[in-house]
Amino acid sequence: MAVTGGGLGRTQQTGSCVDRYPGFAAGAPLRGIPLSPGILAAPGGGYPETHAMMPPALEIESLSFSINGASILKDIRVTIGSGEKWSIIGANGAGKSTLLKCLLRIHPDWTGSVHLFGRCLDDYSQRNLARKVAYVPQPGDDQRFPFTVRQFVAMGRYAYSGMFATAHKDDDAVVTRAMQQARILEFGDRTLDTLSGGERQKVFIAAALAQQADLLLLDEPTAFLDYRHQAEVSRILGEINQHNGATIVAVTHDVNAAILTDGLVLALKQGNMAWIGPAADLTQPGRLEDIFNTSFRLIEDPVTGRRLVVPQEAGQ
Repeated sequence: MAVTGGGLGRTQQTGSCVDRYPGFAAGAPLRGIPLSPGILAAPGGGYPETHAMMPPALEIESLSFSINGASILKDIRVTIGSGEKWSIIGANGAGKSTLLKCLLRIHPDWTGSVHLFGRCLDDYSQRNLARKVAYVPQPGDDQRFPFTVRQFVAMGRYAYSGMFATAHKDDDAVVTRAMQQARILEFGDRTLDTLSGGERQKVFIAAALAQQADLLLLDEPTAFLDYRHQAEVSRILGEINQHNGATIVAVTHDVNAAILTDGLVLALKQGNMAWIGPAADLTQPGRLEDIFNTSFRLIEDPVTGRRLVVPQEAGQ
């Protein structure tokens, strides 16, 4: 769905983000953050050449955020290359969803520096931000949407035509393609309150697709869904990344979902960066125990040979 967060929150000034935050030293090392080998390679590695030539989707430097004096995020530093797939993991309260809301300017009062596709985040108007970033919120039980599926997906076009403007022929074509890609074309005339949770989640993804944004931020995209819809949503997101070229950043509690993306991972712990690396490296001994403060048992998929994890209670 469209980015509709609050205002900028910080005083606009001329110059770069670094100029506005003089306490930030560009290029400062990641102090004490475990990094897997090769993680500092040039953004876009392993993706089509067009991605390698583009600026990073996100460059986050020294991002910190507090509420009423309580520190929620502390010195977050990560570069997300254009076209990459990232998962953000961590225990409840680690700051995962808060980080997304800072990037969306829903929480505007963070400190630090964020560049979006090479441009300071503060320099984007709300409409231009919505042309670059689409957001899919957590699945919920709120069914108070008095819209048909097609009407709701069409709202993703507001950044181009205005929220209540008459749809153009080109907008209709974009909406139809988004619904096709999200596998919801057959119930376009139904209202959202008649849909299951999994169906409704695909509608939110279709609305994000209709924005034609280069970056998708998703908050627990498969939470509370049955196994069939989890698999279908994961497959759709993979196609969006592979065929549309969109950068995908998804918050998830599901470590195995992160592993199965074959992407990269940012792990948060109590608002701090705990680890950055390839998803496959999450199964290295002790890694998840450090992030979640609980034990895990490794299992191997007999078909693919991929290593997955099962959490264990203390003493098991």
